Amino acid sequence: MNRIAKVSLKILKWVGIVILSLVVLFFATRWIGQGVNKITPKGGINKSMYVDINGSKQWISIYGKDMDNPVLLYLHGGPGSASSLYDYAFTRKWADVYTVVTWDQRGCGKSYDKLHPQTITAGIMMQDGKAMTEFLRGYLQVDKITLLGHSWGSYFGANLALAHPDYYDAFIGTGQFIDWEENEDRLYEAALTWSENDPEGREMVEKWAPNRNAGDSEVFDLRNAIMKRYGYGMMKDGTDYNLLTTVLFNPCYSLGDIRAFLNSQEDVFEQYMPLAAAKGLKEMSLLGRYDYAMPYYNINGDMDYQTNFEIACEYFKQVNAPKKQLFVMKNATHGLLESRSEEFSGFIHQIAAL
Repeated sequence: MNRIAKVSLKILKWVGIVILSLVVLFFATRWIGQGVNKITPKGGINKSMYVDINGSKQWISIYGKDMDNPVLLYLHGGPGSASSLYDYAFTRKWADVYTVVTWDQRGCGKSYDKLHPQTITAGIMMQDGKAMTEFLRGYLQVDKITLLGHSWGSYFGANLALAHPDYYDAFIGTGQFIDWEENEDRLYEAALTWSENDPEGREMVEKWAPNRNAGDSEVFDLRNAIMKRYGYGMMKDGTDYNLLTTVLFNPCYSLGDIRAFLNSQEDVFEQYMPLAAAKGLKEMSLLGRYDYAMPYYNINGDMDYQTNFEIACEYFKQVNAPKKQLFVMKNATHGLLESRSEEFSGFIHQIAAL
């Protein structure tokens, strides 16, 4: 073997050692991180499971530091935007005052079923919400639970609170959604102002406007691009936690689960199309429905146009409830719960103490 071959072989050997070492380090770090997140707090709970809800296997995670705390059900946005890949990073910040249940709603996240595609409607979601609430009341042995919904989850949660007042002791909406058509009309008015001296932006607005109430991916992408262009994007401030390590250290996700989650997004969107379209969302409009039998709280960003902040404030003024309070996060857009999770958690702790 000549000298060049020997040197090449030696280099390949060391490259192999380095690669192997990095792989071992990756899995060791992931194993430790997951292990820490799998620990059950003394006197608390840390469980995940599938629940049979109206013929569909739906995944939940339950985490709390004290089983005597009230139960809070977190409703993710979308519809169909499961957040279980990373949401423990912010929901566990509430776990000292609530036993927190996170739920991947029908057909998305860990509840996605590739073999049984579904057409999801408002009626189905309302049935699921009722059934999941009844399961949690029995499983955790509580009479009532608190609802916390973000975006679509705030819309879904408000509808559940109005339909089943005996099941809930409080409703908390964040990025509060009120009515689809009114929401898009207000966004259009704002976009006209933003694009006044921006020909390229005005062209985007004019392309989006005629179809703004259609529920297809191109329309959603365009409306989101318009908001981002003018500084109102959902995640303009990013997250205040490290997304990569949060995903890698997720105690409930294997690497295969992560891959499946990422690969399912297009199918999930298709399944939710009937609900995401204007007609589906219009069925659940909150306009004219103001009477809540439980305390009503909102935590909203004053730069939120994804779900219009002004409409949420107008609705809040009309709400009749035993108690109500509006918390405003200054200079925050729709992703407030992730961008400023510590500040958001502070509001949750205030509400728990009321």
